[in-house]
Amino acid sequence: MAETRPTATAARSTTSVQPKKSSNAIAWIAPILCLVLGFVIWRFILGNPSNFTNPDPNGGFWPHHKGPKGGLVKMYEGGIVVPILIANFLIVLTFVIERLLTISKAAGRGNIAEFIRKVQFNLANKDVDKAIAECDRQKGSVGNVMKAGLRKYKEMITNTELATDQKVLNIQKEVEEATALELPMLEKNLVFLSTIASVATLLGLLGTVLGMITSFSALGAGGGGGGAAEQLSQGISEALYNTALGIGTSAVAIIMYNIFTTRIDGITYGIDESGFTLTQSFAANYK
Repeated sequence: MAETRPTATAARSTTSVQPKKSSNAIAWIAPILCLVLGFVIWRFILGNPSNFTNPDPNGGFWPHHKGPKGGLVKMYEGGIVVPILIANFLIVLTFVIERLLTISKAAGRGNIAEFIRKVQFNLANKDVDKAIAECDRQKGSVGNVMKAGLRKYKEMITNTELATDQKVLNIQKEVEEATALELPMLEKNLVFLSTIASVATLLGLLGTVLGMITSFSALGAGGGGGGAAEQLSQGISEALYNTALGIGTSAVAIIMYNIFTTRIDGITYGIDESGFTLTQSFAANYK
């Protein structure tokens, strides 16, 4: 009877990559807090009675103050869409700071290309431990992925059951699993910036249209006299604050979104290059 040999496959090798436990409570807490803060700014700071020559004594949810004393205070009379626009700007600001901290941490220390060259040099000298030490110093997403791959790399060196091509596949699989855990962390919450980039402009136009409707209604009620025309021009000026705030918020969101995606692309390229480095090095050094 012919001798049967057990087939060694990549599945026999266990992975050292562990899912990262991270809370994303900011994704639902921040928008709610920003909406509340947006209303507080509009109602109690911009809408402070001392900012108007003819304040509404009744107060309430939406006091109809008249005669704003400053240019910025005129934004208050832009209507109820203004606090929503302020909230959008605060949401953008919150997630810009959050993404800036996260992506800066993910980029790690030093230049990524230089880090990969150091790892390549150590692997060429068959010194895996020094390569792992470089990953510990890098402390970024590229270093994390490289370190996971290097651990598997080191394990495959002493493995006598698998063929070289199977060992390379195991290393590649380890890198892919580590990458799958790192990339979502980099891209998380960017959806807020991309969404607000579109929505803020539309909300600004909505506030402007509502203000224009109110202004033209006042013009019709006044019979088209000089006072009504003055009130119309004032109303249009106030309504345009909505457009300005919406476009400004959208511009900030678009610019920061593009900056972050560019930095993420750079990190992703470094991760891809690190995986290629590990597989090529192992195939060349341990045939």
